[in-house]
Amino acid sequence: MPPHLPRQGGGAAHLRPRPDHARRKAHRVTPLTRLLISSQFAFNVGFFAVLPYLADHLGGALGLGGALVGLVLGLRTFSQQGLFVVGGALTDRYGPRPLVLVGCALRIAGFVWLALAASAWTVIGAVVLVGFAAALFSPAVESEIAREALRVERSGGPRRTRTLARFSAGGQAGALLGPVIGALLLHGAGDAHFRTACLAGAGVFAVVLAAHARLLPRGGGRERSPGEWRAVLGERRFLRLALAYSTYLLAYNQLYLALPAELDRATGSQAALGWLFALSSALVVFGSGPLERLASARLDSPAMVRAGLFLTAAAFAATAALGSYGGLWAAVTFTVLLTLGQMLVLPATRALLPDLVDERHLGLATGALSSLAGLVVLAAAAPVGALLDHRGPTPWLLLAATPLLGLTLVPAGPGTAKAGPRAGTTTAVPASEQRGLWRRASGGGSRG
Repeated sequence: MPPHLPRQGGGAAHLRPRPDHARRKAHRVTPLTRLLISSQFAFNVGFFAVLPYLADHLGGALGLGGALVGLVLGLRTFSQQGLFVVGGALTDRYGPRPLVLVGCALRIAGFVWLALAASAWTVIGAVVLVGFAAALFSPAVESEIAREALRVERSGGPRRTRTLARFSAGGQAGALLGPVIGALLLHGAGDAHFRTACLAGAGVFAVVLAAHARLLPRGGGRERSPGEWRAVLGERRFLRLALAYSTYLLAYNQLYLALPAELDRATGSQAALGWLFALSSALVVFGSGPLERLASARLDSPAMVRAGLFLTAAAFAATAALGSYGGLWAAVTFTVLLTLGQMLVLPATRALLPDLVDERHLGLATGALSSLAGLVVLAAAAPVGALLDHRGPTPWLLLAATPLLGLTLVPAGPGTAKAGPRAGTTTAVPASEQRGLWRRASGGGSRG
């Protein structure tokens, strides 16, 4: 029998891929993906076991004034979010491994220092070190999970948004568990309990450091490109995505600012706030996968970002419509819709980055996205706070307009997929090829 023909009795079925094999490939989680998701989970467990209780420790055990407490917390945010772009650029230059290892080591040192800090200046130094550690670690991990999601998609695995949704769910699971562990460690009052929580957090980061030192692949760095900053920050479609993402982040931050204020007005207390935060985290942990599968079957990445921004706007509009008559249900509706928006915007935004910038600059783009969004949120914080002093639906309607504005800014993808080798599958097109196709389709010009 000629070698190219199937064996007798096998028929055409012998040549078809087995359905169970295709199903396993569609749900594949690579070892690197598993490592990055697990490390994001552990990193957030250690972080949220300590940081939610930092303000109380500063004002209580250390006796710092409100202004100084605000300064310390602001410096932590700036040293982290504001310096993401630095961590991203260093990731492109040296690869993710050294940035992750140094970031973990600095986070350990920062938490041990915070455990021992007894004055304002030592606390400031420790908190800045903690924030800078995340500015190294997070862009490295986020850009690497984006690259891995792209590799999995190109090899015939699930769409990149599925891998990125799993990553978001893993991080949120850590954010859900961390405060619970912190509350158990901080049971009772006193400086010793906070010190115990800090040292436990440092222990978690030591485990993450050991795991990455053993398992994270080497390499990935490259020679410095003199035009890399211009290639990212000069890309108009990336800047549009960054602005759209900024409107989402500004809106999502109202979970910590507008929601407590509205809950206090509607119910007379903030007793339900912790339960609403837990509801938000649980939705992300258990709902990210199903929602991504539902959305990706119908929408590409830009459309998923727009759908998420629409749900975010709907959260504010619904609260305005329900008003004071909604009571606790208005707060629940706001939390659910806002979280559903987050579950679409985050993975889809990360999935879009390789389509807008060269993959060699993915670390810089990831860091710049967070830093630019952080600056927008910082600039808008005071005006939004003043807006929330006014009662009635007007503040909520104005806040609803913010993500709707972002919705109009989301760039169209330059043809993120082309027909794959099998019917019904897609294979990602490299960013450089996408840009060439995009230019030819639009008559040679670039689109903003």
